[in-house]
Amino acid sequence: MSVATVQRRVRVLREAKYITQDAALLSPTALGYTMTFVILVELERERIDQIDAFRRKVRDEVQIQQCYYITGEADFALIALAKDMEDYQALTERLFFADSNVKRFRTSVAMDRTKVSMDVPLG
Repeated sequence: MSVATVQRRVRVLREAKYITQDAALLSPTALGYTMTFVILVELERERIDQIDAFRRKVRDEVQIQQCYYITGEADFALIALAKDMEDYQALTERLFFADSNVKRFRTSVAMDRTKVSMDVPLG
């Protein structure tokens, strides 16, 4: 395939919203982030303005890699990075302890990054 053909196909896929962004997966450990956390967050109030405020805060926090608004006991599931436990504690103080709408949060420490992917099954 020619370069022009590939570029045209990629443009069509972008316009159709099949491609939403280009990304490079960086090594957290190479950048000093040696710890990964899975955090379940329960909010005090579930009004839409409160949910949106939490979403904005999480989007602005660079140490949060992924955020999902979920059903069940918790309201949000987060994947976060930290350089060490002190760094994680500072993150929790910024995101959770300083937010009166965070009722509780539970943290699990990842022991291994078994699979990290943004793949979507085709077909």
